[in-house]
Parts: sequence; structure tokens; C-alpha cells
Amino acid sequence: MLKKSRKKAIKSFWGLEAGSLLTRYMNAEGKAGRTARAEIRLDKPKGTRLPLRVWDSEDEARLTVLPLVAEEPERESSLKATPETRIRDAMGPLITAVEKLDVTALEIDFLGSPTQLTQVALGLEIALYRFRRVIGREEPKFSVTIKAKGKPVAAKSLHDGIALGWSINVARHLTNLPPNLLNPKTYAEFAEGFLAGRKGLKVEVWDVKRLKAEKMNLHVGVGRGSNRQPRLVRIKYTGAAKNPAVALVGKGITFDTGGLDIKPSSGMRLMKKDMGGSAAVLGAALWASETGAKCNLDALLALAENSISGKSFRPSDVIRARNGMTVEIHNTDAEGRLVLADALDVAVSAKPKYVIDVATLTGAIKVALGPGLAGLFGNSRPLVNALHKSGQQAGDLNWPMPLVQKYKGMLNSNFADMINATDGFGGAVTAALFLEKFVGEVPWAHLDIYAWKDAPDGAWCEAGGSGQAVACLAEWLRTV
Repeated sequence: MLKKSRKKAIKSFWGLEAGSLLTRYMNAEGKAGRTARAEIRLDKPKGTRLPLRVWDSEDEARLTVLPLVAEEPERESSLKATPETRIRDAMGPLITAVEKLDVTALEIDFLGSPTQLTQVALGLEIALYRFRRVIGREEPKFSVTIKAKGKPVAAKSLHDGIALGWSINVARHLTNLPPNLLNPKTYAEFAEGFLAGRKGLKVEVWDVKRLKAEKMNLHVGVGRGSNRQPRLVRIKYTGAAKNPAVALVGKGITFDTGGLDIKPSSGMRLMKKDMGGSAAVLGAALWASETGAKCNLDALLALAENSISGKSFRPSDVIRARNGMTVEIHNTDAEGRLVLADALDVAVSAKPKYVIDVATLTGAIKVALGPGLAGLFGNSRPLVNALHKSGQQAGDLNWPMPLVQKYKGMLNSNFADMINATDGFGGAVTAALFLEKFVGEVPWAHLDIYAWKDAPDGAWCEAGGSGQAVACLAEWLRTV
């Protein structure tokens, strides 16, 4: 729970002030009624391939969860789900089944190793999330007790799994919020109030006046068409005083009409999620604070709304970026890279050890990799390799993509140093090449994400914001 002083910073945290869902369910008072007893086993009994079996009787319900019984379908080793990921994802079907039963209590007995118990907590935290449950501040309908080989486990013993799951859920919830609630102003107020006073965190908000003073003309230009002015939120986490910081930069377009190059209605329908990269960066900073991670972070959320009005930026406009380069606007719907460019320049000016940006940047990467894999670009092979490995270990997958230097010529302009977008093929690559121009020699990686689940998947029990990249970043930050 948040302290009362922290709640004064903003009227509502949209239900997130209640904190971890699993902790609330574990602390819920017992009620009279039936109990569901679930046993999670890691063996592979002969004669069954069902990962979940349910027996429902008048007195009680019994469930057996077998996360490892099904065959792993992937051939590519770096795409194969680890046993830990399979344990996490098995919690989704378990919670879905329990919620269909008429029970007031759930007792879970995990028969695996203590280290894998963290994945049970992580999966349960993710699986218990429902948008309307959180924003409606619903009370738990059943209590949860967790045991390890018959011995009760306290919530504090599950802290690492709960902290990561909750950080993912915070990112999911922000992504799910409708754009009439979440805009650059309210988002910045949320970050400032919600994170205030948390261990190791300091939050600074740059309003449009400060953005102009910093010569962040690309960022200001994108937000010019909206009456909701742009913001930059800077979150600094200190967990290792002597180490150089890692910079994380998140695209935060709270709604994207496409601007004057307007999207069709089908392409605009989910554009509230165009701030999913910034939500992932905020989630990673929250995770660092909750777990006391031994790293330093400089996390920047580049917030704007890409709207249409007489003040909107136009195709053919030439805008000078914070780093001094001029950009000709070829397409106003390639706005995310513009706000990222200025924010990346702020980040690299502080001389970080690494800089990583996270963005719902291109449709082209989804065409190439589908919704479940982030595209991973970078100018440092060791950094790209480390993030790729971390994604596989965390069950938050990405795939390394080439920065084809020959394609830089596609960004040439007769009227400026470069254009902001290209027509034709290779859109994800040229978008990454555009961003590369703003990071200098700092080791840099770019995660092009989807930030959304189109249907329930594993531990994610409903469609909506996914919190993609939070787990990968957390896993990687453990190694920095």
C-alpha cells in the first residue's frame, strides 16, 4: 500500500494504489465455502499430455497442474520456453479454471524447487490481473494460500516474483487506460505521484516550456497539434552509487491519430497502446526500486499526443533536433522516432554506460516477427547478445535484427540532414537507423515491441496491454 502522503500527489492512481494483487489475495480473510486445492507437479506422468486436470465435487475442487508435460514445439533453442517460463505460464490456466469454480479459497502446493517457486508467484501475480478488477478496486473473491511441499509460504518469501509481476501489471494497466484518462499531463502526474518516495527513485517532469528551452523541437513538434501539451518524465534510480547509469528511453505517445497523415480507423483503434514502450521503462524502474537492484538508472518517458489541428506539424516541415541535426518530415505518422530522438540525445548527454530504447515503433516489425517477438537492434553486439539471452531466460522474447548500413541512404533529404521515414520495404530497419543517428558512440539497443496481447496467452488471462520488455529488462539489469 502507498503512504497517504504519496496519494496526495494525484487524485487517483487508477486502482494501482492497492499494490500487488497476489499479496492482497494472500492477505484476504477466509470465508465460509468450498476450497480449491491445486497441486503443481514438475514430473511427466505417462498417459497424459494435459497440463491441467480438474476434479470438481460437492465438497471441494482439486486441480493438478503439470507445466512440463506438454512437448516443447519450438526448434530454435533461443525461442524455447525454459522450465521456469512454463511454470509461470501454467498459472494462467490455473486461475482461469479456479475462477469458474464456486470456491472461497485456493490452496496451492508447489512440489518443485524453492528457486522455481518465484515463478509461481510471478505467474499468479500476472494471472490475477484484470483491467476492470483493478480500476474498479474489486475485493478478492477468494483467498490464496501457497505451500512448498506442504509447508506454508509467506508473501514476503515470494517478494522477487511478486515485485516483477506487479511491475509488469503496472505497465499493462497504463497501456490499457483509455486516452481520455491517460494523456501526457495525467501520465506525468501519475509517474510523479506514484513513484514519489519509493526507495532510490527521484522523478522530474519537464513541461513544454522546459522542452523548448532544451531545444527538443522534434518532441514539441509532435505534440503541437494537441491541446494536451507534451511532457518528458525523467526517473532516476540509484542502487549502486559508484556505477555509471544505464539509460532507458520509452516512447510515450498516449494516442496516435497519425497526424495529418491520418491513420485509417482500423489502424487507429488500438493506438492508446502507443505509449507501451514508456510503460515498460516505468515498470523496469519500479522493479529496480522494489527489489533494490544493484544498478543506476536514468529512465526517460517521452510523452506526447499526436493529434490533428491547425497547429499540427506537416509533411515537408523541417525541424531542428536537440542534437542540431535537421529532419524533414516525410510522414507525420512516423512520430515516435521523433520524440525518441530528442529524448535519446538527453540520455546520451549524461554519458551513460548503455542506452536502451523501448517503443511500439513500426508495423513492419510485426509483419516480420509477429506479435510475440520484439525486434532487437543495436550498435553493440555484446549488448544485443546479452538482451537476447535475457529475453529468452525471462520468457520475454526478442530477435536480433540487422542494422543494414546501406539503407541509410534511404533517409537522405535534399532539404535537411535526413527525412524521418521512408516508403517501401525495410521500415523497421530504417526506423532503427534513424534512431542510431542520435546515440553517438554509446552502446545502444532498440526494442521494437507490440506491447499488447490480442488474446489470453499463458499467464496473461485477458487480451490487452502485455507489459512487454519489463521482464527482459529486469533480467538484463541483474547482470549489469
